Amino acid sequence: MKKVLILVISLMMTVLFAACGNATEKNNSSGLSAEKVGLSSSAEKTDGAATAEKVAGKKILVAYFSRTGENYEVGNITKGNTHIVADMIAEATGADTFKIKTVKPYPTNYRECTEIAKRELADEARPELATKVENMQDYDVIFLGYPIWWGDMPMAVYTFIESYDFSGKTVIPFSTAAGSGLSGTDRNVAKACKGANVLEGLGIEGKMAQNEPDKVRPNVTEWLAKLGFAAKK
Repeated sequence: MKKVLILVISLMMTVLFAACGNATEKNNSSGLSAEKVGLSSSAEKTDGAATAEKVAGKKILVAYFSRTGENYEVGNITKGNTHIVADMIAEATGADTFKIKTVKPYPTNYRECTEIAKRELADEARPELATKVENMQDYDVIFLGYPIWWGDMPMAVYTFIESYDFSGKTVIPFSTAAGSGLSGTDRNVAKACKGANVLEGLGIEGKMAQNEPDKVRPNVTEWLAKLGFAAKK
């Protein structure tokens, strides 16, 4: 009888310890998950705060190339698709704006313009610009905007980039296109803007910018916030 009693007590103790062990394991598992989420959230906040601190008090320029006239999917326009997005960025950040213009204007006819753009791309042309940023050295952050022509930036944008020293500056590309996003041009910007810190860019569908700007604006605002640029109040 005594042996049976001891056996029963031993079995009860084993079950009790097992139950405690399972409960502890579950609690630890939940605690680790919560900690991981907390760390991830804190890291995101820290990165955002650091970025915001970096851009605080910086002088910002939105430089863009944009074409009016007959455009793909939107007809004849008086304000270019990229120009619309550029104004959204400038409004949100309080930046100055600069329109990249060529000495020889591009044709307003869409097909004619595409043929010229295709030749310029093949020749790696550098069209002469009619305007210049006189105080580029004063700007710390440059948002660089352009449409996508034949899978690349217009050659006039390369002329613009090669006209200045971007060493130590932050450059942020944005583009408008029929649906190809940045089309890899962010890598071209990083290569061309020697010595610059090139941040994540944004590609916007041209017809959306032109016809439904109110739907595009939240995307622009979200992108700017992700980079650490708070909306100007």
